[in-house]
Amino acid sequence: MVFGHGLKSVRLNYKRLGLLVLAILLVVSSWLGIAVARSGLEVRSLHKEGIPLLYLAPERASEVPGVLVAHGFAGSKQLMLGYGHVLAHAGYAVMLWDFDGHGANGTRLQRYELQQNLDVALQALLEQPQVDPNRLALLGHSMGSGIVMNAGIRDRERFAATVAVSPTGANVTPQSPRNLQLQAGSGEGGFVSNAEQLLAQAGGEHTNLAAEQGRELVVIPGVEHITILFSDGSHQAALRWLDATFSRANGSQYRDLTSQRYRDRRMAWYGLHLLGWLVGLAAIAPLLTQPQIPLTTIAPVQRWAGLILAPLTATTGLILLSQRFDLQNLGGVQVGGAVGVWFLIAGLTWLGVIARLPRPTLRTVELGVLLFAILWVAFGAMAQVVWLQWWLIPIRLRVWLPVAIACFPWFLATGIVQENIGVGKRILWWLGQSAALIGGFVLTLNFLPQLGFMFLLLPLFPPLMGILSLVAGLLNQAWVYAIGSALFFGWLLAAGFPLSA
Repeated sequence: MVFGHGLKSVRLNYKRLGLLVLAILLVVSSWLGIAVARSGLEVRSLHKEGIPLLYLAPERASEVPGVLVAHGFAGSKQLMLGYGHVLAHAGYAVMLWDFDGHGANGTRLQRYELQQNLDVALQALLEQPQVDPNRLALLGHSMGSGIVMNAGIRDRERFAATVAVSPTGANVTPQSPRNLQLQAGSGEGGFVSNAEQLLAQAGGEHTNLAAEQGRELVVIPGVEHITILFSDGSHQAALRWLDATFSRANGSQYRDLTSQRYRDRRMAWYGLHLLGWLVGLAAIAPLLTQPQIPLTTIAPVQRWAGLILAPLTATTGLILLSQRFDLQNLGGVQVGGAVGVWFLIAGLTWLGVIARLPRPTLRTVELGVLLFAILWVAFGAMAQVVWLQWWLIPIRLRVWLPVAIACFPWFLATGIVQENIGVGKRILWWLGQSAALIGGFVLTLNFLPQLGFMFLLLPLFPPLMGILSLVAGLLNQAWVYAIGSALFFGWLLAAGFPLSA
């Protein structure tokens, strides 16, 4: 009997060792993929007049067209790197930057100064020796689309083409900006309609780019406001438009340096990196668990009633608070503070209905902080070079803990209801939690439209809560899960939303 038990332990140890080896292989492969994506490019971080910039260009480039690439609200230069890589591999010099209040730019957001941010980025681009100052173009997403369109109108002779992705608004005409391409995702709804209105205002479809009055609307299938930024269809449509503007044969002389037409697959490598860390967590999870006293049985009606009631009370609470507080700028970040308050009210409501709390220990606190560290690296180490400004500047770091504390009750409640349940029920809780969050935020926006940029979180809830539910199953300890998840989610909110004025 002892021999059988020992053999089982050996097998478990070999299984965990195998998972660790697999995790290492996945993580290393993902970083090699990112390195290959950057091969053949010059990539440099810059600062000019307090604005963080990122410059990409082909190695050994000379007299190539330059493109300014502007992000949208709650975005950053990292979020536009897909366009940056595609254009740079095709022979363009690309300058990206963080607008005031966004990413690593610590200046409080003042919308009337955003055009000045573009002007600073333009000067930085013109200072690069590889750039042909007579061949310049603009590309922007959402908020950034309006800024680049206005720049193309204001300085018509400087910019030969403008690409507006998920366009907002500008006083476009049949003459300016020159060679305007509009893009919108088929799942963006209002942005497609807005793009159609802009196209009509600009004189309708026009294919004569040589006359500098080219006009085009491209609807990218199967994407919405955020996923369009990672769409190869969007990247290639922008490249085709710029190549036609500058009469370039698809930048072939630079593609020869990188073997073939580049298609941005960095998000796939990012997913592989995340998977690797989750596999690694699965390998070490048994070492992190500890015996615990089970809670008194919580009736299913209590669990589900709390989840259903939570978004209703959170929405009601925000409506009442909005009568006395400026929720849009609460806590120094636009919308992010209101999101934290929403989670605080919802979480306390759910805990109140459950009416049971496990007893925390120093060990669970330590393991919760360790879980945060693992999640931080798993999600963020590669995010910094793929899609998100993950390193928090000091002004954002001060926001992190208050927002994390506000989110803690929600994650404690969801950790409690997911303790000691099977895979099937865990999937059900993941779906239920995602539906409650999406429904609650949509309801909130119906009454508080000034918090409209909450909608940026909606596509993130299902995958994010799914991954965190997997983590809850691996650890099966509510306090460990709650501490790690709240610290991680608070970091995500502090990193993403703009600083308020």
